[in-house]
Amino acid sequence: MDLGLQGKRALVMGASKGLGRSVADALAREGCHLVISGRSQASLDVAAAALRALGAASAIGIPADVASNADMDNLADGAVAAMGGVDILILNHGGPPPGTALELDEALLLPWFQRIVAAPIHITKKLLPGMRAQKFGRIINIGSTGMQQPIPNLVLSNTLRASVMGYLKTLSAEVAGDGVTVNIVAPGAIRTDRSLETAQGMATKTGKSIDEVIAERSKTIPAQRYGEPDEYGPLVAFLCGQPAAYITGEIMRADGGMVRGF
Repeated sequence: MDLGLQGKRALVMGASKGLGRSVADALAREGCHLVISGRSQASLDVAAAALRALGAASAIGIPADVASNADMDNLADGAVAAMGGVDILILNHGGPPPGTALELDEALLLPWFQRIVAAPIHITKKLLPGMRAQKFGRIINIGSTGMQQPIPNLVLSNTLRASVMGYLKTLSAEVAGDGVTVNIVAPGAIRTDRSLETAQGMATKTGKSIDEVIAERSKTIPAQRYGEPDEYGPLVAFLCGQPAAYITGEIMRADGGMVRGF
């Protein structure tokens, strides 16, 4: 299937590894121009070289920390300068520390609100006028199944991702007539550094080994296993493409059937 992405300009946040990297890989194979962000320039340079080898029309890395709106401004401006504009924005960030609702430290709420809610809103508003003016845009949030079915021991993620979900759903209706789609792709248990960190946290809390935690969680997933990163990125790439122009305001999941509802 031709997704119509050849030459499109994509900014993928948090793309030096993990799910952000899987999305960048998929867009590179479609011939997109890419700007990727992360906190380490050295890691970004290695990733950008690999993306060019995969077929990206161009690929560069710009370091940015989602804890800083100034960094978000610099990232948006740098992407526009490098590519002449941004057609596709992939919102992504690191996950907050695990914890239960009863253990929630309120001091963590504001700094993680900045990372999970404020930064995505800030950079979206920065780049959205250009998308609306050209009557084409794709905004996709790398979300979590916790947006629909809260995940035990991840209270910060469950709480704050619900906020950004509300913003994006509201936005999707406001810009659909401008040719801009806004969607969320929610991963379940995908084998990334983040999922392994979460499993390690549960192992420490329960006194089990990380392998035991992963095996037990796998039994709760209808697919009976963790997903792989390359089973996630292509779904995001499809939603970025022309065949998905009528899909907006949606949450799509790559979770092996883990969430027990449509």
